[in-house]
Amino acid sequence: MTKLSIINNASIKIKDVNRIYIDANGNLVEALRNINLAIRAGEFISFIGPSGCGKTTLMRLIAGLDKPESGELFIDNKKINNTSFERGYVFQQANLFPWETIENNIAAGLKARKIYKENRDKIHEYIKLTGLEGFENSYPHQVSGGMAQRASLARALINDPKVLLLDEPLGALDAFTRMDLQDKLVELWQKRGTTMILVTHDVDEAIYLSNRVVIMTPRPGKIEAIADINLKRPRNRTDLEFTELKKEILKKLHFAGEH
Repeated sequence: MTKLSIINNASIKIKDVNRIYIDANGNLVEALRNINLAIRAGEFISFIGPSGCGKTTLMRLIAGLDKPESGELFIDNKKINNTSFERGYVFQQANLFPWETIENNIAAGLKARKIYKENRDKIHEYIKLTGLEGFENSYPHQVSGGMAQRASLARALINDPKVLLLDEPLGALDAFTRMDLQDKLVELWQKRGTTMILVTHDVDEAIYLSNRVVIMTPRPGKIEAIADINLKRPRNRTDLEFTELKKEILKKLHFAGEH
């Protein structure tokens, strides 16, 4: 694995976490059961499993957007009780402000924190880092879905988060754009060393990006297995090691689905 140049990252501990909620029909739903996991500082880790297995619920708990019924979550040994700019969140849809330019969307977090003036020089750095040069003055409706997601990444990264939470950010993109942004994510991770946590349904994507892949069961979501990804980078989706690892993870997913 390429050596990380660690700048700003964090370790996360999830201890005995359970999450239950009431759905729109008034039914009691057990989303997560007894989740225990340690995520290393500077790690790229993916959660994979069937729809409804609690992957996004777990991401929301790490982000501080939700709270567990029982159990605790920690970042650098500090309990997570609420949201923080230390945890950036990138959603499946870019969720850019349609009335703002790409540049102003990227700067939104700095303005919200009232640190825009002293950090405005960083904006071009992140525009360049995410390959958005030439699109600074465009509006979201004028750029492709891939470019919009690049802007969403830049908006999250400009706040120097210790953790970047990626909730299926590439799921709605075409295959070519998706692979291009996968490479960009790897590049950003290697340059910055930010702890990255990805939710995905795509086994190839999880293997291509991650140090470890966490396989979850159908609801109630439990951790069925954790696969270590020890492939050298850059990774080749068609080589034998990659395809054998994919077969192994698919088997574990199938087994998890039978529980």
